[in-house]
Amino acid sequence: MSVSVAAVLAESAARRPDHPAVVHDGESVGYAELWHRARTRAAVLRERGVGPGDRVALLLPNHPVFPEVYFGVLALGAVPVPVNVLLTADEIAYLLADSGARHLVCAKSLLATGRPAADRTGARVLTVPAGDGPDRLDRPVTPIPEYVPRAPDDLALVLYTSGTTGRPKGAMLTQLNVLLNVGTTMRSPFDMGPDDVLFGCLPLFHTFGQICGMLTCFAAGATLVLASRFAAGPALDLMAEHDCTVFMGVPTMYYDLLAVAETARRRPRLERAYSGGAALPVRVLEDVERVFGCPVYEGYGLTETSPVVTYNQKAWPRRPGTVGKPVWGVRVAIARAELDARVELLPVGEVGEVVISGHNVMAGYLNRPEATAEALVDGWFRSGDLGVLDADGYLRLVDRKKEMVLRGGYNVYPREVEEVLSRHPKIDRVAVIGVPDERHGEEVCAVVALRPGVSGGSDLAAELVAWSRTRLAAYKYPRRFEFVDAFPLGPSGKVLKRELVSRYRG
Repeated sequence: MSVSVAAVLAESAARRPDHPAVVHDGESVGYAELWHRARTRAAVLRERGVGPGDRVALLLPNHPVFPEVYFGVLALGAVPVPVNVLLTADEIAYLLADSGARHLVCAKSLLATGRPAADRTGARVLTVPAGDGPDRLDRPVTPIPEYVPRAPDDLALVLYTSGTTGRPKGAMLTQLNVLLNVGTTMRSPFDMGPDDVLFGCLPLFHTFGQICGMLTCFAAGATLVLASRFAAGPALDLMAEHDCTVFMGVPTMYYDLLAVAETARRRPRLERAYSGGAALPVRVLEDVERVFGCPVYEGYGLTETSPVVTYNQKAWPRRPGTVGKPVWGVRVAIARAELDARVELLPVGEVGEVVISGHNVMAGYLNRPEATAEALVDGWFRSGDLGVLDADGYLRLVDRKKEMVLRGGYNVYPREVEEVLSRHPKIDRVAVIGVPDERHGEEVCAVVALRPGVSGGSDLAAELVAWSRTRLAAYKYPRRFEFVDAFPLGPSGKVLKRELVSRYRG
């Protein structure tokens, strides 16, 4: 049996060659043209020695070039490693080294961070778009004729996530992981059809925008209206202009859309909207439905689960406040959170750790056998999230077992931020926590003990914000600093972060 995620684009190009696949900044690219461009990119990469199984890092913004390169890499049987465009050069260098990527396809606009990262790891940079030169990925060549078949358990993608241990981990998703998640969710919950027009404002480097958005859209032969970045006013205009039927976003986007909708010149006639990445307050969900006249479906997924696990779906009554029921072929259960070495399932109605099994569960973490063994236990993937299942099978998320902060749909890992802040000369010790925030779901808060002789206050807090902004990606740096003389400690000397969250959550 041979499969390939590249077939998602190839088959829609064969079925609907002239139908718009991507619309961006006034340009409309049909399916046949997009597949031609992808195979042309593949030909250049093949000349550079890229072949089956090789990892190719992508540092690319929301632009048609992203699917061109992404599917070009897949067509060679190689493995795309999408990189968050907000990362610093140090952070990118780590991902390049860890993934073993020997090539970095970098947008010209991102070379300031991409090239130093590649230089440190010995990766070759291929730029798009660029002028004449040997490192152009967009130069004219004869495209490869077709994609390279792969086995179902061959690696398709490496998508980076992280735990509370600090350094990001590469989740290895197989061809079958991705294809089954796309095929399943295209039907339910996303109900994506060839006449749909999806507004693509989620970043394509992220699993939500990439798999739930781009891949399900292309699998259905629908149209992706791609926005370079999200801004609520222009988003409403674009959705109305292109008659978008579907919106996918994180809660912060819904807050922003509501803020401008009352005075907007035009409102789109959306048929349905999907929320993920963080909890969407029921009040906001109800306001969106009232203002835009369409149902909002909230769901749950993780990078390690390709990504969709559960969703409110058209087949059953929507239940706001929950993340719905498992998608086809996926099992969800609740296990005792305090047991690490085995999975002991709990009855309906009890709170515990959400565990998942099915076609969506990753093959493991790249180069992390111990982390893989901790996550994949007794045939289940341990999510690190706490939840409860009701008698009808709906999942409600309660809290996170991990200390991860989820800000605006982006994962922020406290230890990584703490390691950076600890280098500041005025900081003696720091604990990073997430505190509730209406706009972003959670805000990053740094609780700091200062070195002797240093006084805290608003001026120092502003100084620390500015300092950390230059050393961390935009969604990671703390906007809030609190100063303490001492931390609450447990018996082993570990900072009791739950006490800090309780103290500063107001």
